[in-house]
Amino acid sequence: MGRGQGEGTRGNQVGDWNQLTNNNQPILQVDQLKKHFPVKGSGGWLKGPQHFVHAVDDVSFNLAAGEILGLVGESGCGKSTLVLTLLGLEEATAGQIVFEGQNVTHLHGSALKSMRRHIQMIFQDPFEALNPLLTIGEQVAEPLLVHGLVASKSERLARAAQALEDAGLKPAESFLNRRPHELSGGQRQRVVIAGALVLEPTVLLADEPVSMLDVSVRAEVLNLLSDLRQRRGISILFITHDLGTAAYFVDRIAVMYLGRIVEIGQTHEILANPQHPYTRSLLSVIPVPNPRQRRQRTILQGDPPNPINLPGGCRFHPRCPLAESRCRTTDPALIPLANSHAAACVLLEG
Repeated sequence: MGRGQGEGTRGNQVGDWNQLTNNNQPILQVDQLKKHFPVKGSGGWLKGPQHFVHAVDDVSFNLAAGEILGLVGESGCGKSTLVLTLLGLEEATAGQIVFEGQNVTHLHGSALKSMRRHIQMIFQDPFEALNPLLTIGEQVAEPLLVHGLVASKSERLARAAQALEDAGLKPAESFLNRRPHELSGGQRQRVVIAGALVLEPTVLLADEPVSMLDVSVRAEVLNLLSDLRQRRGISILFITHDLGTAAYFVDRIAVMYLGRIVEIGQTHEILANPQHPYTRSLLSVIPVPNPRQRRQRTILQGDPPNPINLPGGCRFHPRCPLAESRCRTTDPALIPLANSHAAACVLLEG
């Protein structure tokens, strides 16, 4: 695949990724996953070399059973593309996805459909995710029909009603015959969650599930997801651009920048002792009520580099306030630190 000019050197990847999670057996394992999009019009005859958008570039992590992992980064860093690739909506360029011990990287047809029963998606915009012509009951029950799990319409609606109850819409009977435009934003998001729950999945991929909700409703939805983890043992990959939101309820945080994870660790470790300059900048702008606890803000200059023509060395160095000359030539790997904490920065190498 095409890479940016002056790629420089890159250290070895962290070998044992179980060291970067808790002691639970991982339900989802992602190993050096890549998703590159070819640029339209490049690579043709007399048009020069093929170019690629490096949306996801060498990403590895584990998700343990019953764990909530927060994937944090600014818009355009590759978070949503990563989720779509995990779900099989985008074909992986390289790397491996292992779900419950089975390699699911390149599943197709009935095998992919069967896998999706156990990995469900919560989309960012509930209004776009719902069909305005169908009732709430029909939409929540539809996955049961698609997967051929329940033949009886009455039983499907009963399962849909239970999913709505589990998503916090009570009594469910008052919502079954309504349509999306009759609900508030928070209620529509709960309907989307109910549609994911009706198949009783083991993993939820939540892509910015509260970013379009009022602040007063966000905590309710986050508490709902946390409660589902407690009651059902569901594992959740929670995608957000807001580190403050992730810190509210996730077990671990993975910070992503320009297609790569640059820091990962337990939430309390990331908040108390961030090691990557990008993570520190994200933390510095989180509002803190107590003025004595506020950090000095680090405002990053400029925009992220072009994902087609990546900078040499560390991808963050053009915006990093601590960058040194070696940052322009050395592409750092994740360096294991104490307490299952790792960060990718040459300054940690000494």
